[in-house]
Amino acid sequence: MGKSLEEVHESVSTENKKSVFRKILAFFGPAYLISVGYMDPGNWATDIAGGSQFGYALLWVLLMSNIMALLLQSFSARLGIVTQLDLAQASRATYSKFINYILYFLAEVAIAACDLAEVLGMAIGINLLFDIPLIEGVIITVLDTFLLLFLINKGIRKMEAFIIVLVLIIGVSFIFEMFFAQPELDKVLYGLIPSMPNEAALYIAIGIIGATVMPHNLYLHSSLVQTRKFDRTPKGIKQAIKYNFIDSTIALNLAFFVNAAILILAAATFYKSGMYEVAEIQDAHKFLAPILGTQWAPILFAVALIAAGQSSTVTGTLAGQIIMEGYLNLRIQPWVRRIITRLIAIIPAVIVISIFGEGVTGKLLILSQVILSLQLGFAIIPLIHFVSDKSKMKGFHISRTTQIAGWTVALIIVSLNAKLVYDEIKGWLEISENPIVLWLTVVPLAFAFLVLLLYIIFKPFVSKTKIDIQNHSPHNLKLKFSESGTFTQKNIAVTVDFSDSDEVALNTAFELGGKAAEYTLIHIVETVGAMIHGEKVDDHETLIDAKLLNEYKEMLTEKGFTVNTKLGFGDPAKTIPTIINKENFDILVMGTHGHTGFKDLIFGTTVDKLRHKISIPLLIVKN
Repeated sequence: MGKSLEEVHESVSTENKKSVFRKILAFFGPAYLISVGYMDPGNWATDIAGGSQFGYALLWVLLMSNIMALLLQSFSARLGIVTQLDLAQASRATYSKFINYILYFLAEVAIAACDLAEVLGMAIGINLLFDIPLIEGVIITVLDTFLLLFLINKGIRKMEAFIIVLVLIIGVSFIFEMFFAQPELDKVLYGLIPSMPNEAALYIAIGIIGATVMPHNLYLHSSLVQTRKFDRTPKGIKQAIKYNFIDSTIALNLAFFVNAAILILAAATFYKSGMYEVAEIQDAHKFLAPILGTQWAPILFAVALIAAGQSSTVTGTLAGQIIMEGYLNLRIQPWVRRIITRLIAIIPAVIVISIFGEGVTGKLLILSQVILSLQLGFAIIPLIHFVSDKSKMKGFHISRTTQIAGWTVALIIVSLNAKLVYDEIKGWLEISENPIVLWLTVVPLAFAFLVLLLYIIFKPFVSKTKIDIQNHSPHNLKLKFSESGTFTQKNIAVTVDFSDSDEVALNTAFELGGKAAEYTLIHIVETVGAMIHGEKVDDHETLIDAKLLNEYKEMLTEKGFTVNTKLGFGDPAKTIPTIINKENFDILVMGTHGHTGFKDLIFGTTVDKLRHKISIPLLIVKN
């Protein structure tokens, strides 16, 4: 049996804290879940490649990336705190459906690329520690699919504690690695001065930026900050922004320490020894012991790698679910989402490793980070637009100076990516035996993405769109009611989801009870935040759902019905029976959800799960 509903929906309150320290501590947590994405195995590949090929020369890229990440994550946190919208929801309110479908697809590509890095990192770590073949290690990573569900059942604070423990394991491991490697401090400091040795260094540098500034983290952070309940006065919002910035600064600096340590380790060992071609994590692990003279170095390296892969995989599903819900208003069961995400990463990994061997994992990892970097502009630019908008941010928009800094970061990232794409396409055209195919496929595709980028840059300047997302379709609440001459029920519960099925369900209920009965309308909020924080969730969808439920009540009351409302949170199959069994209802009326068979597996079935958990009759009404 899992944890009880109350524990699943455990919330984090920041109110009524007696000391400033406790107040700050209550806000700490979301940024640590974000920070694991900045030290995932994809970072390891780019850091090792950069350190072994160019020594300490690219340390400044890590520092610059960390500053960029802190600025952008603070934007993301501000958006979530002020508007109670995540980045995907805000995008859906601003751009057309067609554009949002493209942005959603790109965000999913970024999630898949990130998960590819996590899969390979975990598999490599397992291979290095237990000598399990890499393909089998890749398949084993499927088993962590349910880790997120287990952690959610333990509550958000316990999930954060789990992540922090893994981060500490990584940090402590590299403290010892630095002790073993004894890097040259003067060269470390010199590496903080910007320089770019050659074209190959640019490719690695863009990979480092892609590995450091994670696009899916921008979506995730804007949602996670909403897990904290605080006083929503101007003073309370300002305080929440401040404390979340402190949280982000500490967490991301820890991530910078880990990334810098990996690059420094590669520079102090492989580059110093003339081993410039070490780019594979397996090679790095193999050569650490003979170079540093201790068997502990490779063991700590592998343990830290597993911790990095495992910690970053936890946040992947949450980010994917937030993106899917925000852009498409589509919810599927978390375990299905996790398996889909993991399979998208596993299948290409297994195919490539089977064909080209285990020696390509480093190239795969770096490629995954370059893909992440290419997607960054499509997440960063809308984010900067949103947090700069005075009306959307209700007076908490970023300053002109900060806007300039944000657009400068966007310009750097987009420019580097544009150069990378141009150079790659140019190289392909030069070596291709049939360049006409590239001119008809790759070139038009690159041009299309350029047009899309320009569109999302200039569209908000041309036309402002008011953020007013209604996550459901209440069909304007235009319900028609019928009455019967014979009424048999006095206390009737009716589930509503603000869809067309409500009209049929309510009509059926009124035929049973008429105006003499008492009706309780039940609606369940099913967002990721609701699953984690229960009734303490304070996100935009919950506010909209509560508003719509109240509008139902007001409308029906005006028509002469006696109506109560109940707003539940999380899994309907668990929440509805809890509400029903606490009250003295005579019957529960439910409309059909409109899908059967395979769709039940994807979206879940409520009726089959709850009918055995309630002690009153259940009437199912087909739409």
